[in-house]
Amino acid sequence: MTVILMLVGLALLLVGANYLTEGSSAIAKRFGISEFVIGLTIVAIGTSAPEFVVSLISTANGKTDIAIGNVLGSNLFNTLMILGVTALIQPIRIENNTLTRDIPFGLLAAAVLAICGLDVWLNGSEGVITRSEGLLMLCFWIVFMVYSFMTAKRDNAPDEVQPSDATETAQHPIWLEIIMIVGGLAGLIYGGDLFLEYAVIFARDMGMSEAVIAVTLMAGGTSMPELITCVIAAAKKRGQLALGNVIGSNISNVFLILGTCASVSPLQLGNILPIDLIILTAASLIIAVTAFTFRRNELDRAEGVLFVLMYIGYVVYLLIR
Repeated sequence: MTVILMLVGLALLLVGANYLTEGSSAIAKRFGISEFVIGLTIVAIGTSAPEFVVSLISTANGKTDIAIGNVLGSNLFNTLMILGVTALIQPIRIENNTLTRDIPFGLLAAAVLAICGLDVWLNGSEGVITRSEGLLMLCFWIVFMVYSFMTAKRDNAPDEVQPSDATETAQHPIWLEIIMIVGGLAGLIYGGDLFLEYAVIFARDMGMSEAVIAVTLMAGGTSMPELITCVIAAAKKRGQLALGNVIGSNISNVFLILGTCASVSPLQLGNILPIDLIILTAASLIIAVTAFTFRRNELDRAEGVLFVLMYIGYVVYLLIR
């Protein structure tokens, strides 16, 4: 029953995120907001909504290591598993905007999280992400958003994916769009609470720490919107959409989600070890190295296999450590 209720909570999270994104996008279009702006804000945040809700509820309940573990695990799942599977389906071409803007910001997000969480090594103090560090992360997120808007306007985004390809919204009556938003928010909040409650129970029943279950099961579950989006994009030979979705989600997870959570309450790392933060930084660095040095600005199938095997290896390491 615990597993069933946990899956029900996950389903509510995913459905809620979908309706919130669709309803918000439809209303934004009514007011003449460009599709690029919608994609960069509403859609990007919408696919990260499950992580946001689970992490925020965890923080409010004092389970801050779950909040950090969920973001850390989601970013690793995004980087290694999702990009790996996507590259297996269709090699991913890396555009110039991604090389010069998104990949460096993604690496910065991982590095900032590692530095903030490595107090136990750097200062000999207890590992914690403070409110001031959370506010700093939110500032980084604002800088990323502003810079993205400015570069997109300057370049007219010729190579950017059109959000309508992934999130085409039908014309609905405005009252239905409002119901979608309200219902989506309700699904996110209730589903997040249900998923978190029974995931913690499941972890205890299995003898696993809450942090480990957050890095693995919770992270994989809340990353389903990104996985579905990327698999569909790969099948349509739009690998650039997958790469942009993953990197954008990783940046929002750290700077927006953890920044918000740490601003609400300082985040104790608990069972999240410094090595976990180092592995996340290394995974982000691998994308940069692959993009700049290997094959023709492309993630190919061989590299996809490598990414998937690295993620499996990390999960095995978590389970046996």
